[in-house]
Amino acid sequence: MNAQPAAPASHPFTLRLALGLVGVLIAALTSGLNDRVTDLALADVRAAIGFSYDRATWITSAYQAAEVAAMMVAPWFAVTFSLRRFALAVAFGFALAGILQPFAATPGLFIGLRVIQGLFGGALPPLLMTVALRFLPPGIKLYGLSAYALTATFGPNMAASLAAFWTDAVGWQFVFWQIVPPLLLAGVLIGWGLPQDPLRLERFKQIDLFGMLTGCSGVALMVLTLSQGERLDWLQSPLIVGMLCASIALLVAFLINEWSHPLPLFKLQLLQRKNLTHGLLVLAGVLLVALSGSALPSAYFAQVAGFRTVQFAPLALAIGLPQLLIAPFMAFLLNLRWVDCRWMLTCGAALLSVSCLMGAQLTDDWARQNFWPIQLLQAFGQPMLILPVLMSATSVILPPEGPYASAMFNTVRGFSSVAAGSLVENFLTHREKFHSHTLVDRLGNSPWLMTAANSADASAMQPLLPDGSASSAENLGHFATLLKHQAVILSISDAYLLLIGCALLLVLLTAWLPKRVWPPQTLIQTQTKAVR
Repeated sequence: MNAQPAAPASHPFTLRLALGLVGVLIAALTSGLNDRVTDLALADVRAAIGFSYDRATWITSAYQAAEVAAMMVAPWFAVTFSLRRFALAVAFGFALAGILQPFAATPGLFIGLRVIQGLFGGALPPLLMTVALRFLPPGIKLYGLSAYALTATFGPNMAASLAAFWTDAVGWQFVFWQIVPPLLLAGVLIGWGLPQDPLRLERFKQIDLFGMLTGCSGVALMVLTLSQGERLDWLQSPLIVGMLCASIALLVAFLINEWSHPLPLFKLQLLQRKNLTHGLLVLAGVLLVALSGSALPSAYFAQVAGFRTVQFAPLALAIGLPQLLIAPFMAFLLNLRWVDCRWMLTCGAALLSVSCLMGAQLTDDWARQNFWPIQLLQAFGQPMLILPVLMSATSVILPPEGPYASAMFNTVRGFSSVAAGSLVENFLTHREKFHSHTLVDRLGNSPWLMTAANSADASAMQPLLPDGSASSAENLGHFATLLKHQAVILSISDAYLLLIGCALLLVLLTAWLPKRVWPPQTLIQTQTKAVR
């Protein structure tokens, strides 16, 4: 017999409880910032601690693997030990690992601390969704979900500015120490604001230990495979093959176990509810399409324009800062009974598609001002995609089922973020190689295109002389650079077109799977009128 989760005790929504939820929000945002800031500042951190490029890639990979694994189990432990106790312990451990990180004397210790910090950091975002589903009354539930959406739209886009500030103006150590002040504030708010539930240690009698071992190990190995695959040449590497095969076997065993376990991490039966299934699928797609506002512009400025992070940061801020107003406004619109969240999602996909179509016109003449309209569309389009997904998916979840939904939602989110980044990075790499070979082949068949009439007319655009020799090593080097830049530009343009296709696929899924859902408070109003 499957054990049904007990309904949590209800608590009146007061200012004290609201501040406790704000504390969880701050902690979750800090977790996301820590991951992204460290990734952006990796080159400076690597230089400071003396890591080679290959070894430094494991700093990010190890953190992400631990982070996603923790997302699977955090809601289970939060229910068992109580939300308040678990949130405080996780926030403290996360801050302590960050404080110790710059003092790690050996590469093994440094990466080990990143794994520990990843475990603590990955446990924080699921807590935000869990408390939102449990404590928020229907009238403001969507505003709480808009706060959760900030972890995907606001936090990541603030990271570039912070990474540039710490590495250029302060010191690389603050890439890790930046988390301490907000976590101290979060700890105070959580400790004062969240109600103290009793311990439920009896849940250990039904602990899903097999699921924890297979699920966490399987998803961690899959994250490592995706993040290291391109560098190690995928299936040509025995390490990648071994991790991939082990990951698939472990995840299959995990899913079989979860279906019948009395107290699972994932309640797979919930996937029979179409709105939840749609939400998980579309969430993965949204995280992929959203890279058109971050990964693609940053790739252009880093590889073609030669910008540092500080020079790209304003474009990321153009998406991140407006979210503080746009996300609550979208929640306000979704609270109107006549607004169908499926149509808002479709409009959001349309805005991102238009922004990608504009980005596909990229040339080597583009400067930062050319991206402002694209980023403006992204700033509105991203929350118009994420909030309807959250509203639709959580509408079919009962309060006792919140921890299951949180574990599934956040694991999919964490894994999809890594998978989307890996997909775009690999796509850009292979398309750049394709365009580079195509351009070289065309120039080889048409040498007059790069041949000057004489040495006086030779330039970077025409580095060859009529006899086929190079006019100068400098001109030839500049020509090779121009060729590489053009290949990069064409690959980024292709990526924009790919993401348009992904956005259209999200619209098709939305037309097919989910049912119409209504704002939470309007359902209560309707029921009240019916009783009268």
